[in-house]
Amino acid sequence: MNAEKVFFGALSDGTEVHALRLTNASGASVTVLDYGATVQSLLVPDRDGKLVDVVLGYDSAADYERNDVFLGATIGRVGNRIANAAFSLNGVTYKLARNDGANHLHGGLRGFDKVLWDMQAEGSSIICTRLSPDGEEGYPGNLRVSVRFTLTEDNALRIAYDAVSDRDTLVNLTNHSYFNLNGGGTVLDHRLRVFAERFCEGDAGCLPTGRLLPVEGTPFDFRAEKRIGDDIGAEHEQLLRAGGYDHNYCLAGARAALLKSEETGISMSVDTDLPGMQLYSGNFLKTHPGKGGREIKKRGALCLETQLYPNALNCWGFPSPVLRAGQSLHSETVYSFTTF
Repeated sequence: MNAEKVFFGALSDGTEVHALRLTNASGASVTVLDYGATVQSLLVPDRDGKLVDVVLGYDSAADYERNDVFLGATIGRVGNRIANAAFSLNGVTYKLARNDGANHLHGGLRGFDKVLWDMQAEGSSIICTRLSPDGEEGYPGNLRVSVRFTLTEDNALRIAYDAVSDRDTLVNLTNHSYFNLNGGGTVLDHRLRVFAERFCEGDAGCLPTGRLLPVEGTPFDFRAEKRIGDDIGAEHEQLLRAGGYDHNYCLAGARAALLKSEETGISMSVDTDLPGMQLYSGNFLKTHPGKGGREIKKRGALCLETQLYPNALNCWGFPSPVLRAGQSLHSETVYSFTTF
């Protein structure tokens, strides 16, 4: 495995951002930035052996700093939404930033996506670590976090999360890569299968209400493979509220999803030890330039974010995001690429 570290650019305050690239024997590669522990590029071979960059990204540190759509970033402390930007833990109420209407989203105004991580290569892995100090973005506890990105020789990207805190706190880590297996254009022709029979009902602000709805008989049924665009325009209340898909699926097992492109012949499977996965169809992406002149636009990519269920502390029966002091969190998600 070949590893290469290069200067990527500078932030507005002059802070240097670096990139680390791993390349395997087939030529597949992953590039990770120390800013946001961000997957900047993921090149995999198509059916003809041509390398395709299957994730959205930017060419400059300045673009990552000024844009707020979380392209490829590690999200924390708590991914997704928390109602009313507050939570109670051990009898204490903690107030968070209201950065999504009245709610808290993706860790706050300066979440894990907007900070510099320590980054190093180790064999076939890139390891990003940081200490999130007590009180950062309103969360209690000094939280030590490690994210390991491993590129395998059979073209899989394994993302392993580890965390430990000195106080009880909340943690729900995920990666916010936007995938397009064509390397450009729309994802509406991508074929998707999701291994889930229920999904979380969302309110007008895409915040889970606590109700779990069956996918059967709805546009949310991806148990059999179908095109993303087949039902995205259906007159369904949940689609209308979110402008498309932006919902947590309650996974049935370790296999979360299968995504395919007929154009390139690339297939991506998603496996995880987490109970949920957010399907987001890029409904709120605004047209602007990305890396290599590639246009970023509405529904030009989709996210498959493995996670705990959003707004969990406010919804009875949801898997808890509470990490107790001294306990270790470990979770893994694997994105595997093949061709057909």
